[in-house]
Amino acid sequence: MASVVVPLADGFEEIEAVSIVDVLRRGGVEVTTAYLFNREVRGANGITIVADTSIDDVISEEYDMMVLPGGIPGAEHLRDDARVQRLLKEFDEKGKRVGAICAAPIALEAAGVIGDEDQYTCYPSYEQQIAHGKFTDAYKVVKSGNVLTSRGPGTALCFGLAIVRELVGEETYTQLKAGLLADYC
Repeated sequence: MASVVVPLADGFEEIEAVSIVDVLRRGGVEVTTAYLFNREVRGANGITIVADTSIDDVISEEYDMMVLPGGIPGAEHLRDDARVQRLLKEFDEKGKRVGAICAAPIALEAAGVIGDEDQYTCYPSYEQQIAHGKFTDAYKVVKSGNVLTSRGPGTALCFGLAIVRELVGEETYTQLKAGLLADYC
């Protein structure tokens, strides 16, 4: 079974985090949420999530992918946290998949995960904080090598489905997309 870790920092975007976790679990992916500061993590809009484990206990070898939700200041916390940065680098060096949505690609930039030739997308204006790569807003989800990125709250279901396609396969993706009535993805 594929496994994903989703770090949660205070100020995360709730729609993105919950949608991604939900879609991945529906697709048969084992998802672990990991807190940076406190087990009860308060989102950007005041919704509190109880995370599964501490980021200190995350071992990159145990997961197939790391996915970062956006939100402010959540994405900034992910960018500035040495543990998250170390894990992103480990995933990337091992050729494992990493993903980020909304403002969270700034954390990928900080870890050196986005290379000069990589395409990516993010929430409008955050591309100004990303010095490497080639920004595009033409797609809801952009795949470049082992990196998947997406635009924001409105594209979270599409992002989750794209991750399911990558980790589980086309058949599960197609069935799940139909069941979610996500024809727009």
